[in-house]
Amino acid sequence: MNLVGNLIWLIFGGIISAILWFVAGLLLCVTIIGIPFGIQCFKISMFVLWPFGRKIEIGNFGVGGLLFNIIWIIVFGWEFAITHLVIGAIFCITIIGIPFGLQHFKFAKLGLIPFGAEIR
Repeated sequence: MNLVGNLIWLIFGGIISAILWFVAGLLLCVTIIGIPFGIQCFKISMFVLWPFGRKIEIGNFGVGGLLFNIIWIIVFGWEFAITHLVIGAIFCITIIGIPFGLQHFKFAKLGLIPFGAEIR
């Protein structure tokens, strides 16, 4: 069932979302300061490409991760989170779109606090 969901996800916008996260990672990696944030974008883009059957666990981020998460939320994260929340709400309007909307809600959580999150 996860395979079918992932294939439908790719056809109906998943690949576009993954490309956008990847492009954000490339733009962030232009500067030395942005490299850790760009690496997180690359990780998220791989998760966005194939999300069904995987979970996010927010956990051990330590002091450095806490600092990076605070910077991330202030500079980048809130835009990513709001975008995924709006797209998820639009998908949840129809019964067929609810599984895809729930995936976008997972991305909103990850887009808000990427450092210290584990994708399983």
